[in-house]
Amino acid sequence: MTDPTPLGAPDRLELGEGIRWADGRLVLVDILTGRLLTPDQDGTAPLRTLARLDVPLGAVAPVAGRPGAWIAAAGTGICLLHPGTAPEWPATPERSAPAPMRMNDGCADPHGRFWAGSMAYDGTPDAGSLYRTDPDGTVTRVLDGLTIPNGPAFDRDGTTMYLADSARGVVRRYRVDPLDGDLDAGEEFARVDDGSPDGMTVDAEGALWTAVWGAGEVRRYLPDGAVETVLRLPVAQPAGVCLGGDDGRTLHVTTARVGLPSPGPLDGAVFRARVDVPGPPAAAYGSTAT
Repeated sequence: MTDPTPLGAPDRLELGEGIRWADGRLVLVDILTGRLLTPDQDGTAPLRTLARLDVPLGAVAPVAGRPGAWIAAAGTGICLLHPGTAPEWPATPERSAPAPMRMNDGCADPHGRFWAGSMAYDGTPDAGSLYRTDPDGTVTRVLDGLTIPNGPAFDRDGTTMYLADSARGVVRRYRVDPLDGDLDAGEEFARVDDGSPDGMTVDAEGALWTAVWGAGEVRRYLPDGAVETVLRLPVAQPAGVCLGGDDGRTLHVTTARVGLPSPGPLDGAVFRARVDVPGPPAAAYGSTAT
């Protein structure tokens, strides 16, 4: 594994997350500014804006068979982004919640479903949920009682899901029914005491990479829960990770400046490092809705 280096772009994100390798390129979000971004080929120019919403944008996944279209966890629900048109909102389940809410991290699984978590703006304990959007557009709350859900991340056959509750410092592992997306009761997979587990991805060996907010690290957990690799970064708040590039062996990491009283020169930058085990590109949402 090589040491992490920042992409050459001068951008420093407030809350960089939702980083994915999709459709042969890197995409990421700056959550609180509602921007979907992509770097140029060599990362030396400012990040280019692919879409901008007037609500927070937590994460996206490509829509299968629709070039340039994305499904997104945004605002208080789920929306579809199509080039040149206004967002479509299949559901906004957190609009009428008792506390002001927003969507956070999310991703598609290998079976074409889109999963995304919600949280209270003020971090109200247990206010968040995990939602599943099926290919027909149905949005279902599948877990509640979460505080700051991050991930989820799936193994390559889509039968195992990892989900962090960052506020509790816990990553849980669930079995997923490949036919209908139902979850079992889950089990604790890892506990982080020196920071908060944040964005995650699973590599080709079934190991889990997770950003550790507050610790300045990205950690690789083996399937038995043991920490096998620690990548240290010159920042305080790593927030999102993905594997990508032509061979899938480039680890990309987003970071954040939000909440830091005196951000350093690299806080909010996007980093990359070469690793030994590749990972797959982001799965697509398999919409069957007309």
